[in-house]
Amino acid sequence: MATYVIVHGGWDGAWYWRPVALYLQADGHEVYTATLTGSGERVHLATPTVGLTTHIDDNINILRYENLDQVILVGHSYGGMVITGVAERVPERLARLVYIDGFVPRDGQALADLLPPDAMAWFDERAQTMGDGWRIPHDPPDADRRTDFLLAASREPLPISNPDASRLPRAYVACLESQAVPLFAHFKEAAARAQSAGWDYRELPTGHVPMETMPRELADLLISLA
Repeated sequence: MATYVIVHGGWDGAWYWRPVALYLQADGHEVYTATLTGSGERVHLATPTVGLTTHIDDNINILRYENLDQVILVGHSYGGMVITGVAERVPERLARLVYIDGFVPRDGQALADLLPPDAMAWFDERAQTMGDGWRIPHDPPDADRRTDFLLAASREPLPISNPDASRLPRAYVACLESQAVPLFAHFKEAAARAQSAGWDYRELPTGHVPMETMPRELADLLISLA
C-alpha cells in the first residue's frame, strides 16, 4: 500500500481529485487531497497575504500531523510549485515527487517567471479590475466550484537549495493536448527537462485536467509509480 498526498492547481480544490482518490483508495492506497488555503471550501481564508509559503505549509502540516512518511507527493499545475517547496523543507518524509502537467521551478523562480508575459499581464489586469487587486477570478467567472487564485501565490519566489530534496526520485506526467496552448508553454519545456534529467516520464493523451477527463487512467498511472 502506498500513501499519496495530492496537491491541486490554481482555481481548484480537493474536490476536483475525488474520482482519482476513490480509484486509488479502492486499490488499497492511502490518499490525502487537501484544499489549499483560500481555495475550494477554504475560500473564506483567502487574504492578500496568502501565498506559496502558506500552501507549502498546508501540505507540510498534513505530513506532520498525520505522521506520514514515504509519501508519493503529487502536484498538478500550480501544485508543482507547492510540492517542490515541500520537498525543500521535509524531503525525509517523501518517497517521490510526481508533477502532472506541473510547473517545475528553478532556484528563485516564481510562478510568474514560468508564465508568458501576456498571461501575467492578464492576471494583473483581472486582479485589479475584478479581484480587489489581489484575487484572480476564474474565466469564466461563474464556473462551477472554481475559486479565485491568489495573486501573491503567483509572485512569490521559491528558493531551491536542499541537496536531499534534489536526490528524490521524480516523475513528470505530460498531458499532450495542453502543450499546444500558449499559456501552457512551460509544460512542454518542463517535460523536455524531465526527460533530459532522467526522470520517469509519462504521457496522457488529454488536456490539462486529466483528473476530470481520464481519472481511471491517471489513477492507474499513479499506482504504477508506487
